[in-house]
Amino acid sequence: MIETLAQRRVLLVIGGGIAAYKALDLIRRLRERGASVCPLLTEGAQEFVTPLAAAALAGERAHTDLFDRASEAEIGHIKLARQADAVVVAPATANLMARMAGGHAADLATTVLLATTLPILIAPAMNVQMWAHPATRRNRATLEGDGVRIVGPNAGRMAEAESGPGRMAEPNEIADALERLLGGRSGEQVLAGRRVLVTSGPTHEPIDPVRYIANRSSGRQGHAIAAAAARAGAAVTLVSGPVGIPDPPGVGVVRVESAREMLAAVEAALPADIAVFAAAVADWRPEREAGAKKIKKDGAGPAPMPLVENPDILATVARMPTGRPPLVVGFAAETEAVLDHARAKIARKGCDLIVANDVSAEGGVMGGIDNAVHLIGRDGSVESWPRLGKDEVARRLMAHFAGMLAGRYRPET
Repeated sequence: MIETLAQRRVLLVIGGGIAAYKALDLIRRLRERGASVCPLLTEGAQEFVTPLAAAALAGERAHTDLFDRASEAEIGHIKLARQADAVVVAPATANLMARMAGGHAADLATTVLLATTLPILIAPAMNVQMWAHPATRRNRATLEGDGVRIVGPNAGRMAEAESGPGRMAEPNEIADALERLLGGRSGEQVLAGRRVLVTSGPTHEPIDPVRYIANRSSGRQGHAIAAAAARAGAAVTLVSGPVGIPDPPGVGVVRVESAREMLAAVEAALPADIAVFAAAVADWRPEREAGAKKIKKDGAGPAPMPLVENPDILATVARMPTGRPPLVVGFAAETEAVLDHARAKIARKGCDLIVANDVSAEGGVMGGIDNAVHLIGRDGSVESWPRLGKDEVARRLMAHFAGMLAGRYRPET
């Protein structure tokens, strides 16, 4: 597995805004990609997150004080400014951007930023009116003129219930931008020119107008895969069941409810180079079509509800006689004997790769932000990955898919 930030050292300056809590997740995401992280917290940042939390996630000391006796005996602020590959400022508040633009050196963060010759990436985060203010625009122009790279901010709701641009970029967006800054693989469009189809979320099989059969899926992993494919340069169609998460950027989304609607949308979205079936499709649906009225309890016990099997979307596409995507990927969400069930599934479905995971209650994967997956090939081979954020799983899958399409993996005919 290629670690795009392996052996890189990042000095992370955490500014004093509510988005500072995201900086803790950024530490995790950078370390997942193989980087070491040295946290530096401003005085304001310590009102939102603690140096102890940052140090625990980074696995090394967090720096806070310009006049720390132990560090400054060896001119510590100069060492911090030199002994890294890049500096990331996240969140970069309006005040911190102003001090950087003005060349201030009033505390450890601004002193290090003034003394460094390293590449600097900032992730602004502030109120929408502050971001739009002429002073902030001038400071941004000054920083960009000085060679500082900027990622974000994104548009969305603010802590003070306003909406607009000002939200700090998400941790994986920042990590991607850092890789591009340092010449890593995230800047490469490894799926450029490819068409990718992804299914995500659950399906709802109606019993009556208010009840349905479904699976416990948040759609986070499928949506993350669609977003990662778009970042990798692919033209992406996402067929999504009912979810409560935002649409990924740069992706065409088709919303469906039932398994039969999902199959129809998948067939309409073909042809594709890669088809990834991450949706948790309900296996059965009520035999009788849902009527317009709610089924009422009458005291005589539950009404009989015969079930019929839903179409198998993965097997249908994997066994298409013509127009089959060159790479068909299925998911296996299991609660026991994960690898055994996944091997049986890949043989039964006819796909090229199974991404298997443990969704038992002990694993905490279903609906969570992390995942631990095993990649099972048609030859029975297994590649197991450590527990990672779902965005990171998706990012790594793109490199894996690109390798398979490039011929380093050839499915049986």
